Parts: sequence; C-alpha cells; structure tokens
Amino acid sequence: MKSALTLSIACFVSLSACTTTTASPSRSDARTGRPLKLVSWNMEFLAEKDGAGCEPRVESDYAAMRRIVGDLDADVIAFQEVETEAAAARVFDPARYTIIMEKRKGSPSGTCGGQLRQQTVIRQAVGFAIRKGIAFDRHADVTSLMLGNEQLRSGVDVTVTPPGRKPVRLLSIHLKSGCFAGQEAKACPVLLDQIPRLEAWIDDAARGPLPFVILGDWNRRLALANDRVWADIDDGDPANGDLRLADDGVPPACDPRYDSFIDHIVLDRRAAGRMVAFAETRYAPGEKHYSDHCPVSVTLGE
Repeated sequence: MKSALTLSIACFVSLSACTTTTASPSRSDARTGRPLKLVSWNMEFLAEKDGAGCEPRVESDYAAMRRIVGDLDADVIAFQEVETEAAAARVFDPARYTIIMEKRKGSPSGTCGGQLRQQTVIRQAVGFAIRKGIAFDRHADVTSLMLGNEQLRSGVDVTVTPPGRKPVRLLSIHLKSGCFAGQEAKACPVLLDQIPRLEAWIDDAARGPLPFVILGDWNRRLALANDRVWADIDDGDPANGDLRLADDGVPPACDPRYDSFIDHIVLDRRAAGRMVAFAETRYAPGEKHYSDHCPVSVTLGE
C-alpha cells in the first residue's frame, strides 16, 4: 500500500481529487532503480473478439502483438483505440500488466470496411498498461478533451512511482483525427478547440511538484516548422511548461508514406532533463503490420 505522502502528492497536482488509488500488486517484475521506459501505441481498433471491429484480427494477430509488447519490455504503455479491458488483456498479459482505461463509454455507430467487408464500428478508448510492481495513483479522467461529445476521447491521468524512483505524472491522449497540419481541414475546429483544454492540464501540472509526460496519438505533426499547436502548448509559462518533443529531429520509419510523426511523447522541462533516448519500434521487412501505427518510446534515467 502506498504511503499517505505519495497519495497526497499525487492528489495535489491533479485538477480534481484522486478517484482511485491502486496499491502495488503482490507479484512484481518491476526492477528497483532501473531506467523508466514509457511507450505510446495506437493499436488500430483492437477488438475484444476475433473478427470484430474495423481491423478484424485472428488469434495469431493477437499473439504477434503480444510478442511485440514482450520485446518492448516497457514499464508503462499508453495505448489508444482499444475496445475494452478484455481487448487490452489479449495483448497485455494481466499477470504482468495492470490495465486501466478511460471511463467514457462512447457511442460507436455505423460500419466500416466498404461494401465488400462490412464491419461494425467499435469503441476506441485510451488507457495505460502499467507493469506489475509499479505503484500508481489514478486521477480523474480529463473529460474536457471530449468537448461534451461522447465520440471524442478523454485523457487518462496517472502518477506512477517505480521502485526506487521518484514519481512521474503521465497523461494518455488521443486527439481528433483529420487536422494533421495547418488549420483549414474540416476537423481542425474540433482539434484546435481541444488544445486550450490540454494546455490547461499542462499549465496545472507544470505548477505542481512532479515531472510529467504526455503520450499518445496527437493526430498532429507537431515537429513541422511553425506548427500552431506546438507553439500554443510550448509557451514556457509556467516555467516547467517549457516542453520537449521527444521525436524532434527524428523522421519516422514505420510507414514509408509518412515523413512526420503524429504519435508523440511530450515531456515537461523536468522530465526532459531525465530523457535518455527516443525510439520507434518498426515492423521487420515483409512483416505484416499489426497496427497502422508503430510504438514509440522514451527512456528516463535519474
């Protein structure tokens, strides 16, 4: 069980009171004092059942994704586009990871796949898989990102305390798709309306005592020169709101069609000072792409 001090710190930095406190599980494969590896992965309509959703899969696909997770050897994975906790458990071994997801139910409707392959749209939710043995506190979901629309994702907000290390606050997000650059696309008014809500969370966390990291599918090419969204959130006010884009200067190699990331890991000034490395996990040449996104990761040292 975590100490009252850990809980009070975590609640202090949240915009609202902690909603859930989770003690460190009895089984632990978290290693004391090791560098903290954080991953973000959009899992492209990961469904609970075989053959379901807009990217229907069979057991061999889930097995391959489990192998990818095993190779990642991550401490915390922020995931997107996952239907349910049961769907997440098909990829993240519940004996090794604790799974938490946004409380938003969503209201998926319609079909996908075209006339030849009609599939029912499933819930797309964000969450975390947290390695057993890492204590964490869960804060209230960042529902302001939904803009009052059940179809838009909220953020999942946690503070993790790895064994032998100081706590770090993490936010998993998945912003509106379709406004990858500029502000003229049809989806841009929605995404640009989400940004002040996200900046409010950033400013609140920057005033708090803990370093923070935001992970997820931003659906935005933040590394493009003079990007408006990056300029808005990286204003250095408060001082710890001076942000670092982990993939800055690194081109993606997951899909040759794209030359700029939309999956990003963003660190505040304190977390940026601990960043050791950024990496993109790629599929092997000729290997099936089990998601239309590849995992991206950062490693934090002392």
